[in-house]
Amino acid sequence: MSMRHKEKNVEGIERNFTMIRTLVGVGIALLLALVLIAAVSDQPWQALLGFLIGPFTSINRMGSVVEKAIPLVFTGTAVCVIFSCGQISLAVEGTFYLTGIACAAVATKTGIAAGFHPALCILAAGAAGAVICAIPAVMYIKFDTMTVVSSLMINFLCLHIGTYLMHYVMKDPAAGFDASAKYEKTARLSSLFPKTNIHTGLFIAVAVVVISYLALYKSAWGYGVRMTGENAKFARFSGIHVAKVVLTASMAGGFITGMGGAVEQLGMYKRFSYLGLPGHGWNGIMIAVLAQNNPKNVPLAVLFVAYISVGADVVNRTCDVPIEIINIVQAVIIMFVAADRFLIEWKRRKIVEMSQRAAALPQNMESR
Repeated sequence: MSMRHKEKNVEGIERNFTMIRTLVGVGIALLLALVLIAAVSDQPWQALLGFLIGPFTSINRMGSVVEKAIPLVFTGTAVCVIFSCGQISLAVEGTFYLTGIACAAVATKTGIAAGFHPALCILAAGAAGAVICAIPAVMYIKFDTMTVVSSLMINFLCLHIGTYLMHYVMKDPAAGFDASAKYEKTARLSSLFPKTNIHTGLFIAVAVVVISYLALYKSAWGYGVRMTGENAKFARFSGIHVAKVVLTASMAGGFITGMGGAVEQLGMYKRFSYLGLPGHGWNGIMIAVLAQNNPKNVPLAVLFVAYISVGADVVNRTCDVPIEIINIVQAVIIMFVAADRFLIEWKRRKIVEMSQRAAALPQNMESR
């Protein structure tokens, strides 16, 4: 058996393992869901069906899946880029929040042409995101600071800076609550489908995924990023400028996050009105784990997370099941899907069996 053939067999086992692990994990989680729902609900089957197929029961609910997915595509892709260079940065959460305010500062300006206004908002938010996510990278490069700690603190800085800006600088007194002035119509992203809030930011999200995948896996820069993430010392020995790679990858992730913050604002809201961190960054980390830090896997991971989120909303509104139970079910499903070592022994046995068959084949040929 040729080496190329062996590699294809191993790749086939990897694909089967991922599919089987996902199906078994979802099956176990749904069994647990049935037990939990039966314990608290008078209509367990109705609640479980609502969770499983509820998002498909109306155009509005299917639209909600896509609406929830769009910001997660940006944050999930951004985390994939940052994590690929070995930086466990958590700054995407605060970055998404503060870049939304940067977008609002531009979106409320008058006299900007309709075709140019959204692009200017997205670029401003992207630039702000690149600067924010560069801070933990610079601290790591210059002072050997633990990125996971410094980036976590950045989130609190973003939150309090944003709260100050919204309360004392950008607040619209006519709104009656902490919110910016209304965005100009020239800045808003147009809707794509009636009866839904799906907007043209969907196309931007798709483009971000494609470009990020090509940059990470089809370019010399992407090779340097992935090599640095695998082994920074070896990358440095190989001639890769590790500090530059870490900084540029972090800034690229921040720029993508900022784009997401702007797209979400311009597509879903008429003014900035977040009262706290939105949670899209934390979900982006979960998306990146599910996607194994590969942007091409992000859309599927995002749709999975968005679907079960909408299913949870359906159950919470239509059945007598507390939202806490649904949150437990969501967490269990995601934990099983994301667990790298779940059913790992099955995969090892299959690889060993394949290797033994490959080793026995030449002996059988010789005996003939």
